[in-house]
Amino acid sequence: MPVLEYDFENSVGFWIMTAAHEYQRAINEELAPTGITYRQTQVLGFLAIEGPLSQAELAERMHLEPATLVGILDRMERDGWIKRLACSNDRRRKLIHPQPSAKPVWTKIVACVKRVRARATQGMKASELATLKRLLNRVQKNINQGLAALETVS
Repeated sequence: MPVLEYDFENSVGFWIMTAAHEYQRAINEELAPTGITYRQTQVLGFLAIEGPLSQAELAERMHLEPATLVGILDRMERDGWIKRLACSNDRRRKLIHPQPSAKPVWTKIVACVKRVRARATQGMKASELATLKRLLNRVQKNINQGLAALETVS
């Protein structure tokens, strides 16, 4: 009998985490020949979604320690993809801005993500995709409500 037992077959978390890991791996493998990393993809993705962010905000969204993010941002800044600029409200705070030279990189990322998405959703009907999105959205909301409740208790 195994020492560590768990009902992985019925674990929603296990299936979500496994699928997310495989998705990330597929993107990483496709982008590897271009020299673009998954972490760089995340940086540009969050900047595309939310606009300029501070290093701390970006690290939080990427679930990284700010110090770990420094190397990624240093390389991206060296390559001209991003620029750290002082915040107009707080000169001590630097906001990360994508630069025009990131556009061709972003174009490659978007094309890659579309290919991976096509592979991941192969054989799914539009109604199944809509259900998947709706259910994953509900999972996110439920988890966020649970986290908010925990923060209130703390």
